[in-house]
Amino acid sequence: MLDLEVVPERSLGNEQWEFALGMPLAQAVAILQKHCRIIKNVQVLYSEQSPLSHDLILNLTQDGIKLLFDAFNQRLKVIEVYDLTKVKLKYCGVHFNSQAIAPTIEQIDQSFGATHPGVYNSAEQLFHLNFRGLSFSFQLDSWTEAPKYEPNFAHGLASLQIPHGATVKRMYIYSGNSLQDTKAPMMPLSCFLGNVYAESVDVLRDGTGPSGLRLRLLAAGCGPGLLADAKMRVFERSVYFGDSCQDVLSMLGSPHKVFYKSEDKMKIHSPSPHKQVPSKCNDYFFNYFTLGVDILFDANTHKVKKFVLHTNYPGHYNFNIYHRCEFKIPLTVKRENTEGQTETCTTYSKWDNIQELLGHPVEKPVVLHRSSSPNNTNPFGSTFCFGLQRMIFEVMQNNHIASVTLYGPPRPGAHLRTAELP
Repeated sequence: MLDLEVVPERSLGNEQWEFALGMPLAQAVAILQKHCRIIKNVQVLYSEQSPLSHDLILNLTQDGIKLLFDAFNQRLKVIEVYDLTKVKLKYCGVHFNSQAIAPTIEQIDQSFGATHPGVYNSAEQLFHLNFRGLSFSFQLDSWTEAPKYEPNFAHGLASLQIPHGATVKRMYIYSGNSLQDTKAPMMPLSCFLGNVYAESVDVLRDGTGPSGLRLRLLAAGCGPGLLADAKMRVFERSVYFGDSCQDVLSMLGSPHKVFYKSEDKMKIHSPSPHKQVPSKCNDYFFNYFTLGVDILFDANTHKVKKFVLHTNYPGHYNFNIYHRCEFKIPLTVKRENTEGQTETCTTYSKWDNIQELLGHPVEKPVVLHRSSSPNNTNPFGSTFCFGLQRMIFEVMQNNHIASVTLYGPPRPGAHLRTAELP
């Protein structure tokens, strides 16, 4: 049985690990993978058809804990303990829930002190006792006199004393004063772990198509022992087609991984696939997982030739490998009797909306079926790749965009860069 410390408006954890509000999904999954012998039977719950309409949930069924992640920014929004019999809980080092201590209203009052009177929800038959960043729900099932607590106010809620002997059914940790209005906070400094994250990524265009990326980056801390004095830093960097390997390293830092392409499965769709001679050396990717970006370099010139932006939707083959890239892509839209207008495609755009903006359907897609080896099946099914204005949009079966690949001729010569903050 897990023995966990409750920190209102912040976290739930122990000496080895903690789930902190604002933590990225990938870090929570990494904790679960590292401690898989202790934390077992984890479910991932999401909406397959409309992944943005519901929170993304990690359900620790053996421990009675749910971690609710915001569907858009994929940071931890609410920690819910829905079965207090499966876990020990303490506050400031003192247990208020264990096999020997029942979480009664008296015990909660003794551990956490005074707060506003309880709020009764007649639809759920639950009393809610609220502290800042922490709520307890008490079940009314055992009382035959429950109707006398029915509210008479128009709001459907009444502030009342909670009957003695009531025990906690659920506990919630969140940011702010209201569970209903809470939002996932900014990522805490303790979660940066020396990484750089992208707040937003703007695709830059010239007359013919995409020319590069402008990234608004977040970083914190400078090394071990400096966390107490660390502050979050925000700065901008730009990378372009034709930039050298060294240019990219100086702008974005070292990648998390370098991947060498062994084959090009899209080569058959080129104008003269039979004329392409096998290369003696392979193109290679810089994988920036926390930015949600891959950068492909030409094997011969070592210049940027492609960017890949990942949306990290659940239900995609690459889910949880990359952090979500919050991109904005300007699309040129030609309408009758008007000059070319610009519309914006974002991480949350749906493909049919993009086709409507363009005013015409795009050519038939290439079907992409990923699998880890020839004998394995992909449980998430195929995706569809549409080419448009020197970009390839990979579209999932629910109409959301899984990734966008930007490509174009390398631009000769170095770019004149504006002064950028350190």
